[in-house]
Order: sequence, then structure tokens, then C-alpha cells
Amino acid sequence: MLAYTYIDDGKFELTQKPVPKLCDPRDAVVKVTLASICTSDLHIKRGAVPRAVKGITVGHELVGVVEEAGPAVHNVRPGDRVCINVETYCGECWFCKRGYVNNCTDKNGGWVLGCRIDGGQAEYVRVPFADTNLVKIPESVSDERALFTGDILATGYWSVKISEAEEGDVVLVIGAGPVGLCAAMCARLKNPSRVIICEKNGWRRGFAARMLPWAECVCPEDMPEITAKLARGGADRVLECGGNEDTFEMAWRYARPNAVVVVAAMYERPQILPLPDMYGKNLTIKFGGVDGCDCAEILRLISEGRLDASPLITHTFALKDIAKAYALFESGKDGVLKVAVRP
Repeated sequence: MLAYTYIDDGKFELTQKPVPKLCDPRDAVVKVTLASICTSDLHIKRGAVPRAVKGITVGHELVGVVEEAGPAVHNVRPGDRVCINVETYCGECWFCKRGYVNNCTDKNGGWVLGCRIDGGQAEYVRVPFADTNLVKIPESVSDERALFTGDILATGYWSVKISEAEEGDVVLVIGAGPVGLCAAMCARLKNPSRVIICEKNGWRRGFAARMLPWAECVCPEDMPEITAKLARGGADRVLECGGNEDTFEMAWRYARPNAVVVVAAMYERPQILPLPDMYGKNLTIKFGGVDGCDCAEILRLISEGRLDASPLITHTFALKDIAKAYALFESGKDGVLKVAVRP
């Protein structure tokens, strides 16, 4: 089968690999029907994910059809359309039982798919712990609408959940990339008084305004004036989805005292906390890898029409042309948000 493979830092290649087989009674093999390229894949390519294993098939954001299921798998069966969690988790360890699935202690737990074991930018993928990591897609939900359930929608949902957002809050989202737009959509589920999306790129601001007309889409230069007019001196919840020095600073600077700031972005370089400037704001800052264990709830919200991230798919390629898909995604050109791949 065709599989896009991490050869070395800076080098991915389309290679031929055997179709995966079940390795454990809890495994399933899934025939991939749609996958997408994630910025985390680019982090691997740039050598910014030290735990990534050279030689693995990349890709962790995908949907497909169960081809084969192990004898200990009970929740899905061959023929089921499924989405796949970004993390594979055992569901039994101390962390999993508390919903901290990113820190699952099993060797195949946490973010391993497309990082430490073969992922889904391929024709088939083996998924450990199928009962916890595969969620059936409702018949009314297309592959395109389900595609982002296990990763960027899960990240947006998780970031809002741990922000402890409440009805009437002012929620500030930093960055109008795919994760930021998913976070804004999920924030709206909490009935905030305002959702403000701050984005420096004009094309992305325009896209966000069209996709989410209920949100206020502003540029960084607007933020001092907006913040000054907020009743409590800043946003109640800040979701940092940009992932660079400027967005990191904006996240804490435009939060009100005693606010919750969630850093949902994945950074490639260390950041500095200017503690003397932050002193007295009494902020709670939360960050880390998404705990992607709410996929069933996210799919329910998608089926009810309350979440839809499918407009983020701006381009689609065949798997044989995945190198071209990556080149386009890495270009960062206006008009490109998420690139999907069909085997």
C-alpha cells in the first residue's frame, strides 16, 4: 500500500509498505477514506518532535471504514465508518480514568499514531485500543464533516473545557488558523457574551468573518482599545492557538485579572514568562497536549448541526499527489487552511 513516510528531518517520501495486520486482540485495521495534513506533521518534518520515529507513516487526522477488528474489540465491527482519536489510549490506567488520555501510560498510549507508530496518511492504518479510539460516524454525517473530530475539533473542545468558560464570558481566541476557528466554534457552545478572534493575516480574518459571522474578527492593533473597553479589564477566557512569541504575549496581556489562559498551540521554541509584568494578574495558565476523549460528544454536536468544521478543507488531493499537497500546505499561502488527502 502507499504510505507517506518520515525518512529523515526535512524529508517525507511516498513509499510502499505492507497492509498492516492486527498485533493485539484490541486492535483494528481501518481502510482510510479521508485524511488531512496537520501542522503537527510539519513539526515532525522540521525535526521539532524528538519522540517521532523515523520510518513511520505520518498522519493522525483521518476517517475510514473498519476493515478488521480483533476478538477483544466490541464497540465497532468491519464495515463501520469511524473517526480516529488523535491519541490512542488504554482507558484503564490512572490517567485515562481521569480523562487525561494524552498521558496514558501504555506504550501505545498518548500521541503515538503518526508519531511513534504508523499513522493514517496511507491506504490502511492499524489502530490500538479500538474500543476507546474509534468512534462510529452517524449516517447523516459525511466524511468531510467528521474529519476533524479526532484532532483539531477535539483540541478546540478540550481548550474550552479546561478554560472553564461560562455563560456570559468574553472569550478571546488568538489565531484564526484551523485550531483557532475550531476553538471559537466550541466556545460558542457555552453561550458567551462575546467571542473575539484576533488574527494578523487579513485573508484569515476575512475567512473567519465569513465562516463565523457571530464572532468579532480583529487584528492585533485593535486589541489595546478593545481590552480597555472591556468591563473587567480583559477577556475572561483566552485560548492561545497561534503558537509564536507574539501570540503568547497577547494571550496573557489581554486576559483580565484572575482569568484562565489556555495555550492550545504547539510551540517549536521555548517561551519566556515575563513574571514581573505578569505579577498581580493572578492568572491561571493551562497548556499541553489535547486530551482527545470527547469524540463521541463532538460527533453528536456535528450530527445536530451545532459544529461544522468542514469549510476549513480548502484543497483536496489524491494520496499519490501528497507531496504536492504538503508543498501547498507548507507554503502558507492565503487561501490555504486545511489540505485533505483521499487514498
